[in-house]
Amino acid sequence: MTKSGLIEKVAELTPHVSKKDTEIVVNTIFDSMTEALRKGERIEIRGFGSFQVKVREAREGRNPKTGEEVQIPAKRTPFFKVGKELKEMVDASRGPLPPDDEDDGD
Repeated sequence: MTKSGLIEKVAELTPHVSKKDTEIVVNTIFDSMTEALRKGERIEIRGFGSFQVKVREAREGRNPKTGEEVQIPAKRTPFFKVGKELKEMVDASRGPLPPDDEDDGD
């Protein structure tokens, strides 16, 4: 699902609200979440999951093309942890899983 798809779905479910107003609401939610993460705050949406910022330390890496060592600077990156309720709903909707092929003797 894309952001525009989400706006469409919300607009369908709220016919008394214009599509333009729906877009403003969705954008406001995403902007607020972005700003909270930028400030280092944790976002928790019960039944869905949580977002937080993790710090990745500076490290040495290699350029895969040349093999040359390169310094990778420290950075902050958003991290999502799925909630138990969402995980269970997604897993339940799939039906039976195919057999695991890891032990096929190759």
